[in-house]
Amino acid sequence: MSASILRPDRTTPVPPAADSPGRGRNYARRYWLFALPAAIIVAAVIVFPWIFTLFMSVHDWKVSGATPFVGMANYAKMLVDERFQLAMVRTLIFTAASVIFPVLLGVWAAVCFASNFKLRGLARTIFVMPMMATPVAISLVWTMMFHPQLGVLNYLLSLVGLPPSAWVYDSATVIPTLVMVETWQWTPLVMLIVLGGIASLPQDPYEAARLDGANTWQMFRHITLPLAWPFIVVASVIRMIDALKAFDTIYVITLGGPGTSSETLNILLYQTAFAYYDLGYGSAMVVVFFVLILLISMLLLHVRQKQVLQ
Repeated sequence: MSASILRPDRTTPVPPAADSPGRGRNYARRYWLFALPAAIIVAAVIVFPWIFTLFMSVHDWKVSGATPFVGMANYAKMLVDERFQLAMVRTLIFTAASVIFPVLLGVWAAVCFASNFKLRGLARTIFVMPMMATPVAISLVWTMMFHPQLGVLNYLLSLVGLPPSAWVYDSATVIPTLVMVETWQWTPLVMLIVLGGIASLPQDPYEAARLDGANTWQMFRHITLPLAWPFIVVASVIRMIDALKAFDTIYVITLGGPGTSSETLNILLYQTAFAYYDLGYGSAMVVVFFVLILLISMLLLHVRQKQVLQ
């Protein structure tokens, strides 16, 4: 074999290795060119509105006129604003009930649909139909059903000998009634998430439990529930975030009434910013509301992470 083959010509340029620093920097520059449009869109749609909201929250921002800097005055106002405090309590009560009932019913429905029975596909399709409709359309239908004289719900109560209910027209029953609407619409979402988790569970523990003589409740309590718990937590987080920012259903059915008995933070935010045109105070409420959602979400995700690590 000749020496020229063993020693290549030194004048021939040798291309840089694929993992050389210079080549990596060139690829990084090219990647940034592709990612730059998405980064600009994210900054324009998400980052800038939040920065501007924080900016308005420390100003006495009105629709017209001067916008003087007030610092933390808008946040301090919430500590003495009784209407805000009551709206916060209603929001927490509405959110807790709108998570607990859909999760309980959704888990029960997922366990039922996980078993084989006739017309299971048809029953599952009918069960998820409330989730497919728009909240405004659903709210209009429920509003007609809640009518004290013409509504079908009071007619059904009369058939079983129960007295009529004021439903959303009474401050004592308006929040439970709105929770009923939320539960009816969003239980199918919890069911689909948990059902997907149950379908992915291994079957070996169930076969071993049957051999040991375990009944249905024992298998659910000691096998299905622990293994499906991460999916239940995910469904709870999604349901909690959605319930916290519920607006359209409440606004269409009650407008925050009667009086302010169903005025949650979202309704109060809307009234403050777009009815009273106090954008500074409304922006401060948005910031506090965002922090509330973030803290509750982090708490639930922490619980889920601990369950995964155990």
